[in-house]
Amino acid sequence: MGPHPAVAAIRLAVRRVLHDILTDLADPSRTPAESAPSWTAPSWTGESRTVSSRTGESWSGESRPGDSLPGEPPLVLVACSGGADSMALASALAFEAPKLSVRAGAVTVDHGLQAGSDVRARDLVTRLRAMRLDPVESVAVTVGLARTPVAHSDSSPRVDGGRRVGGPEAAARDARYEALDAAAERHHAAAVLLGHTRDDQAETVLLGLARGSGTRSLSGMAAVSGKAGRYRRPFLGLDRQTARKACLVQSIPVWDDPHNTDPSYTRSRLRHEGLPALEKALGKGVVEALARTAQLSRDDADALDGWATEAERSVRDETGQLVCARLQELPPAVRRRVLRRAVIAVGAPAGSLFARHIEEVDRLITGWRGQKAISLPGRVEARRQGGRLVIRQG
Repeated sequence: MGPHPAVAAIRLAVRRVLHDILTDLADPSRTPAESAPSWTAPSWTGESRTVSSRTGESWSGESRPGDSLPGEPPLVLVACSGGADSMALASALAFEAPKLSVRAGAVTVDHGLQAGSDVRARDLVTRLRAMRLDPVESVAVTVGLARTPVAHSDSSPRVDGGRRVGGPEAAARDARYEALDAAAERHHAAAVLLGHTRDDQAETVLLGLARGSGTRSLSGMAAVSGKAGRYRRPFLGLDRQTARKACLVQSIPVWDDPHNTDPSYTRSRLRHEGLPALEKALGKGVVEALARTAQLSRDDADALDGWATEAERSVRDETGQLVCARLQELPPAVRRRVLRRAVIAVGAPAGSLFARHIEEVDRLITGWRGQKAISLPGRVEARRQGGRLVIRQG
């Protein structure tokens, strides 16, 4: 008899992502559908062999980019908090990785926001190592600060630094990703797996909608993101309950973070109040519909971004300045993307640049009434001068 359907689902999702990672490592210019990937992995005798992820056949060959060390198979890390989603992901990675001659490790980030978090982190490291994941490490971070990795004498790296601006959820997320980036670099990992589910995707879409954000924000989380496609999200097509059920039937202990039920956090209120209210009013299927909206929005945003890239070259003069008359001829969605890129290129922080900022700059093109310069984040200003849009930092 095969595994429980929930276990089979999470393993299949991870297996597909591992195949994608290996394809990318075999030839970064080739899409996964073009051919089966291959990579160099050591045999038990110490000899190198190249293995096809589709057939399992092997033959001698040279090492491929992405190996952590010459002659070793690639390393894939799982970011694990101890919750059901990430523990299900860790268990599936531990099961599937050896079949493809992939090394599997884990990183847990201790945000230090709750009493005893360091003890839980140590316990989680022990449980992950019992799954035969290696390497496994806990990284402590300081939330609410502008973080820069610094070395400490203990075995657990710490990330901290100077003061930053932002809410607690954003600050914790920033700290977490900085720690994961550092861990991936430290261990030369080919990828880091994240346990975000379809439910998380639906929540992200709603949060973007509430902020009045554009198509890109409504596209939610990408299945592949980060530097060189570092982050992979195998569970975006699975619901949260599937991951929890997989842990239950495998007797994997999980930790339920009290912050996930704390109403002081926006996402928590949305999860426990907002989405249930929507399902009560609109019926079941809201989560699935929002996840589909995310994918459709992502496709649209990708197309518009590509259009904007091409259009930007046509709206600049021979000196590289933006020509207002040419900008006005562009569709609004494309023009605003061109403007946003131009403002960021001069020095405005992308995270502080909101739709209202770009709308004000856009009015210099479409609603010109002799208005003064527009002040933007990062000490950037935009003004219309001699039929040109001048954007500079000063």
